[in-house]
Amino acid sequence: MQSLVSSIRLTSSWAKVYNITTLSCSKSSSSINYSNQSRGGLPRFFAQTLPSAKGDVVRVEGDEFWHITKVMRLNVNDRIELFNGKGGLIEACIQKIDRIGVHLMALEKPRTMLPWGIQWHVYAAFGSLKGGRADWLLEKCTELGASSVTPLLTKHSNSISDNRIDRLERVILAAEKQCQRLHGMTLRPPISINDLLPAVAQSEVCFLAAAEAIPIFKAISSLTVKSSGLLIVGPEGDLTRKESDMIVEAGAVSVGLGAHRLRVETATVALLSTVMLWSDSQDVPNN
Repeated sequence: MQSLVSSIRLTSSWAKVYNITTLSCSKSSSSINYSNQSRGGLPRFFAQTLPSAKGDVVRVEGDEFWHITKVMRLNVNDRIELFNGKGGLIEACIQKIDRIGVHLMALEKPRTMLPWGIQWHVYAAFGSLKGGRADWLLEKCTELGASSVTPLLTKHSNSISDNRIDRLERVILAAEKQCQRLHGMTLRPPISINDLLPAVAQSEVCFLAAAEAIPIFKAISSLTVKSSGLLIVGPEGDLTRKESDMIVEAGAVSVGLGAHRLRVETATVALLSTVMLWSDSQDVPNN
């Protein structure tokens, strides 16, 4: 009998945590105040598929369900934003929560934002980085607005473990939500120097980070506005002379990032930051 009473109490407590009663969503969020958050002002979560119209409902499970209910501790009737990583954005509210998922109802028609400005594609030899340094590189590239990042395979960085890819993808998604970018940053499969050369030859502009090269600001000062560009950063120990010459002969411009020797992640962030700030100052139409 005592066991039965305990079971009833547990079931009752569980029902309170996971309110499975469908309630109508109102325009006012519950006790949590998100007015001081940047841009949208509402917590933002990822969904592969967005509701197609106002009143439509989508279900979210997995990591995003955990983030909504356990990390942010949101509940029925709370408002959020959903994005799909392709420019789509919609305001929704929590309609129902169960043990493994949450139902979200659209409060408006979905909006689609076009990519903005110059699309910079980063090729960096970070496969051998340890101790969270690759995570940091991917996180900052996401925040700064890189369109894609590709691991570059070189003589001094000739592999990247397959089991790291899932973790790096999670790092990117978390950074996308934190910085509120609507277009996802793509993590592309690793590429060798030889396979990179055709992309360099076909690119509108390509910068290669190199020691004792023309300062990046001088190179940018003569640059005309383009729709996309490539940024290449070598590994710890640098590119070999042959590798560097091949990239330059294919059409890249060697640029310097200061007097000091930089780590891979530092050089990548320095180069990307410079071109992104320059891009922001240009009158470039949406793509």
